[in-house]
Amino acid sequence: MGELLADHTTLRLGGPADQFLTHTHPADWPDLAQDVRRNGLTPYVLGGGSNTLADDTGYPGPVIRMATRGIALHPLEDDLVEVIAQAGEPLGTLVAFTVAEHLSGIEYLGGIPGTAGAAFVQNTGAYGQEIADTVTRLTAYDWHLGQTTILQLADCRFGYRTSTFKSRPGRWTILEIALRLTRSRTAAPVTYRHLAAALSVPIGARPPLPDAAQGVLDDRRHRGLSLPGSGPDARQAGSVFLNPPVTPAQAAAVRAAGGPVHRDQSGHLRASAGWLVEQAGFTPAPRSRPASSAPNAGPSPSPPAAAPPQPPSPPRCSDWRRGSSQPRASSSPQNQSGLTMPRIPAQ
Repeated sequence: MGELLADHTTLRLGGPADQFLTHTHPADWPDLAQDVRRNGLTPYVLGGGSNTLADDTGYPGPVIRMATRGIALHPLEDDLVEVIAQAGEPLGTLVAFTVAEHLSGIEYLGGIPGTAGAAFVQNTGAYGQEIADTVTRLTAYDWHLGQTTILQLADCRFGYRTSTFKSRPGRWTILEIALRLTRSRTAAPVTYRHLAAALSVPIGARPPLPDAAQGVLDDRRHRGLSLPGSGPDARQAGSVFLNPPVTPAQAAAVRAAGGPVHRDQSGHLRASAGWLVEQAGFTPAPRSRPASSAPNAGPSPSPPAAAPPQPPSPPRCSDWRRGSSQPRASSSPQNQSGLTMPRIPAQ
């Protein structure tokens, strides 16, 4: 049996791959690609394993795990700096590196799982920043032509959580990325209410770069949007939200209910998917610390008297992930958390 994909995806799902290859050294890519092309099978390239649902039957071909690492800086004119990173570099590591170097441009993308190369497939973004905002070029392998090529920004056809890499899967494998960032001790203006509250600053403020980056991590953790390294919540797809497009009337209803609405780079109004999920009653659940025992500990104290029965608590995202049944939808605008849901006009 081949390597189980379940061992390399955050959902811990997936059968065996016919061939599992780990790409670690950039100089080895030509030989690896040649070997794969010789077999005539389409490879699947795996990054950090988040946002990936692998079939239980496995993959009938080669799987390439992108594990190249490395970041380099090249000063440009004025305060601009070009950052070159290998596609297998974890996005979180790249963000932390640029913040430590006082480089602004991707500081709000911390805490998003996956690799730097994979971030360009769906044009990863958060808190008003998108990875495509800073890209200058990508080095990619063209499986149709059998050669490595340089792709400029226009070639990538970036849109809201999409790109040519997503719309044409299997055509290219991203090998190296180049970003243009700005030397700055302050972050980009805060445009999201959640982040402004976490940083205790008004909308439009430009907090110190390290504070902004840490505020993102704290806010994501508080709202259950981080991917822990272990524990029950480590088995998940990762931070994957597609904010739905809304009409002006729907946007007004969401704003009236206190929800955030933003425009994407194409000018379309979009409501926060995370806020909508929370309004449906699914909020991050606090976890009780498990009791521990020691071999030489004395007798356990008597348990306290049973408390009177309590009404059922609202559904929680983490409880649902652990296998609780899906709550039934109510015909009333009142959801299970007791909040009155806003009536949003249909499109």
